[in-house]
Amino acid sequence: MSIQEIDFSKTLTDEQVFETIMSNYSDLSKDWIFHQWHWMNSVYSPFYDHYKYMIIISLVEKTLQFYDQMNIQYTYDEYYSKSYLQIEKFSITELCEKLDLPKETVRRKVLELEKDGVITRNKKKVIIDRKAFDFVKPEQQIKFSSKYIYLVSLALNKDKIYSKKLEQKNIENIIKKKFSLSWRWFYRMQIPLVIGYHKFFKDLTTFHIWGTICMNQVLNVTKKLISTDKKPSLDYFATNNILIENLGTNIGISAMSISEMTKIPRATIIRKCKYLMKEDLIKTNEKKQYVLSSLNFKKILPYQSEVFKYKAKFIRKILNLLVIS
Repeated sequence: MSIQEIDFSKTLTDEQVFETIMSNYSDLSKDWIFHQWHWMNSVYSPFYDHYKYMIIISLVEKTLQFYDQMNIQYTYDEYYSKSYLQIEKFSITELCEKLDLPKETVRRKVLELEKDGVITRNKKKVIIDRKAFDFVKPEQQIKFSSKYIYLVSLALNKDKIYSKKLEQKNIENIIKKKFSLSWRWFYRMQIPLVIGYHKFFKDLTTFHIWGTICMNQVLNVTKKLISTDKKPSLDYFATNNILIENLGTNIGISAMSISEMTKIPRATIIRKCKYLMKEDLIKTNEKKQYVLSSLNFKKILPYQSEVFKYKAKFIRKILNLLVIS
């Protein structure tokens, strides 16, 4: 397709997507929180260590960037047909900057990955051996991402900002067809987004646990969030007021349930929850279950507003790709 054939009036801006997400948050929050919770589980599960997988995908994203620069594109099946993936260049310093981690931590994690046979280093060249660990093919993640993008497209349709009518399958198909490009965009959303929460919560395990408490609370108050013709969707602020007050329910979640859902050891969860309670980010109810604290919204708002911009950019790119494809 030549550039002259593209109708730029039908394409979106980051700001349009961001504003639509924020103003229709009650219709979108449950799916987004579940989307991110599933992603965090997939980050943790291969090594039972969030940062090892973040190192792996940071290296992969760099190679996907190289593919994009060289105009090399792989479909989902083509990309996963190989057991090995060569990384263009390797730099501990670059990883530290990207993941906001000390050099000692990154160096130790890389050595552990080498010891496990996951990566092989030869000077600055790195080979990732997918056979050496239980890597996560993003089959389910593509479905979750596609569903969320579809819901955002409906909100954009409703607001008369985006004219193209989509089905969820359309979105899944374009992501798989343009996988190396789309998943580079996905990583470019997730890496800074997750690292933003790492900065706020001090580590990713704490964020993962808090996110599980948050997801449980969203599921409990869903009835209060459902919009109808007579009840329009609520914006980000109104939705979070319902969420943090746990309106319509007094149900929380136990440390044992969090452990079963995330595979994080119960002792770790109890220790991290003590920190979250100290920071007034969660509290316990009369059943000794964990629920969100009313102050958490005020504390986390600046971080969420920033990380949601990464989300808007990713969604804008996928929806615009569908317009021009």
